[in-house]
Amino acid sequence: MLYFEDIEVGAKHSFGHYEVTREEVLEFAGKYDPQPFHLDDDAAAKTHFGRVSASGWHTCSMAMRMMVENMKVNRQAGLGSPGVDEIRWLKPVYPGDTLRCESTTLSKRRSRSRPEMGSMQGELTVFNQNDEPVMRMKSIGLISVRDPDAPIGDSE
Repeated sequence: MLYFEDIEVGAKHSFGHYEVTREEVLEFAGKYDPQPFHLDDDAAAKTHFGRVSASGWHTCSMAMRMMVENMKVNRQAGLGSPGVDEIRWLKPVYPGDTLRCESTTLSKRRSRSRPEMGSMQGELTVFNQNDEPVMRMKSIGLISVRDPDAPIGDSE
């Protein structure tokens, strides 16, 4: 199991493989982001997208799926997240794209009020099959501490 103490600031990790299908793009957009350029080929062709593209929120959801799968494989003692600080959609995601992720740990801090947990700020970049970044986000993750009775250092 991977705990707070095991997290290294500056560590980078690559993971994930997600094939974007047209059916899923249309289904997600129809339910949650029904803008014409996510649903209709003719409408999309008249925009800067040029063709039907995935909603940015769908891209976030696909990235979340890859993150959760990665946490299962690496057995991370994750406790959820209090939020996302920044999301940038850098390039459109299209049906037929294959996505992957790279994460970097930017900082970490042990909670003084809840010594059984710590938090870490990370940056996640999602790439398409051409290694072009399509989305970047900074968020905070909560993670269990292996030894809650250990003293909290000045740097934590």
